[in-house]
Amino acid sequence: MAKDTNLSLRQSVIYQVYNRNHNESGTFRELIGDLERIKQLGVDILYLLPIHPIGKKDKKGELGCPYSIQNYREVNPEYGTLEDFKALIEATYKQGMKLMIDVVYNHTSRDSYLLNQHPEWFYFNKDGQFANRVGDWSDITDLDYSKDVALWDELIETLKYWAALGVDGYRCDVASFVPVEFWLRARREVAEINPDFIWLAESVDGGFINYIRSQGFEVHSDCEMYQAFDICYDYDVFAFYKDYLLGRAPLGEYIKRVQMQEVIYPGNYVKLRCLENHDQARIASLVKSVEQLKMWTAFVYLQKGATMIYAGQEALCTHTPSLFDIDKVDWLRYNEAGMADLMCQLASLKKDDIMRDGFYTIELGEVLDTVRLMYQTKVKKRIAIFNFGLKSGEVSVDTVDGEYKNLLTNEVIRVKAGKVMLIAEPIVFEANQ
Repeated sequence: MAKDTNLSLRQSVIYQVYNRNHNESGTFRELIGDLERIKQLGVDILYLLPIHPIGKKDKKGELGCPYSIQNYREVNPEYGTLEDFKALIEATYKQGMKLMIDVVYNHTSRDSYLLNQHPEWFYFNKDGQFANRVGDWSDITDLDYSKDVALWDELIETLKYWAALGVDGYRCDVASFVPVEFWLRARREVAEINPDFIWLAESVDGGFINYIRSQGFEVHSDCEMYQAFDICYDYDVFAFYKDYLLGRAPLGEYIKRVQMQEVIYPGNYVKLRCLENHDQARIASLVKSVEQLKMWTAFVYLQKGATMIYAGQEALCTHTPSLFDIDKVDWLRYNEAGMADLMCQLASLKKDDIMRDGFYTIELGEVLDTVRLMYQTKVKKRIAIFNFGLKSGEVSVDTVDGEYKNLLTNEVIRVKAGKVMLIAEPIVFEANQ
C-alpha cells in the first residue's frame, strides 16, 4: 500500500458517470446541472469514464468505445470543449466534491495520435503487426513499456497536465497490465502538483491474472498494485459475490474471501466496494426484491473501503447502458421507488470516524444467508446485520443485552440473551465499549 494513502478514503462515496448516456445531451454543461443532486446523495468524488476523443478505426458500435482513445491530451467533442470541462471542474469544487477521470494507459485506439507519431512505442505480435494481448479487444492496440523511456515521459507529462488543470484523481483502467514501476514514478511526479491526488487501480481477478500469465505476459496482483495505488478494485472477490447472486455458490464462499483481504493486504489497504459498474450487470437486475436491494445497498456502504455507485443505480435501473452507442440511463424511477434517500443516510453513516479507524470484522450469521459485521474502537462498536435471504430467526451479537436504535430507521433493536431478531431491513446500531 502506498505509505501516504489517506485512510479517509474509506469514508468516501464515489459516483461513476458515463457522460454520453448520463443525460439528454451527454455534455459536460448538462452534467453541471446535475451536480447538486449528486452531491445530495452524499457523494465525495465524481468519477468520469474517459473524456477523450474516441478512435474511429475498427470502432465498436455506432460511436465507438470510450476506452479506445485517440488522443490523451484532448476532450471528446461529443461532451463539449476544454473550457466546458474546466467549468465542470470548477462547478464540482463548488459542490464540495472532487473530480476523478479515467486513465487508459494499457492501449490506445488503432488510429491514435501516439500510434501515428511513435509506432515504435507499441506492441507487435509474432507476425510484426500492431496487436493487443487480449484477443477480443479488437478496437485497440497495446502500448509496450519495455521499448522506450520516452513513452513513460510522454504519458507522465499527460498525467501532470490534467492534474495541473484541476483533476483530483485517476481511475486507471486495467492498471495491472502496466508496470508498477511506471505507476510509482507517476505518483511521485503528480504529487509535486497535488500531494493529495487519488490513485484508483482497476486491478483484475485471479482467473484473469492466471490466463494472462499463461500467455507469457506480465500482469500484477493487487498486492503489487498497492505499492503505487490508494485504492484497488475488489475484483479479487467480485466473482464470488456474483456467483452467490446467481445461485451458483453459497454466500460463505464470498464472505470467506472478504475475510482473507484483512490478512493478505497491508493494514492501511482501501478496497473499492461496488455492486455494479459499467462492466457489470446492474444489481437491480440480479436481486428479486426491493428489500434485497436495500440490504445489498446498505452492505456496500458499510463494508470496509470506498463505496462506488454507478449513475442510475439510485433509480433502480436494471439495464446497463451500452458503451458503444447512445443508450441513455432511465431515470423514471428515481423519485418513485429509488434508493436516493437510503444512499444519503448511508453516506452520512460512512462519514463517522469509526469507518476509517475501527477494527473491522465480518462473518456469517447463524441464520442462512445472513452476514454480521462490526467496527470497534476503544470507545464504541458499530454492528450491522444483513439478512440477504429475508429469513426469520435470530443472530448473535457481541454486545450487552438492552435496547438500541437502528441508525437507518430509528426503530428499537432489542438484544436479548446476546441475540437480535432478524427483520427484512438492514440493522445498524452502536454500543459503547
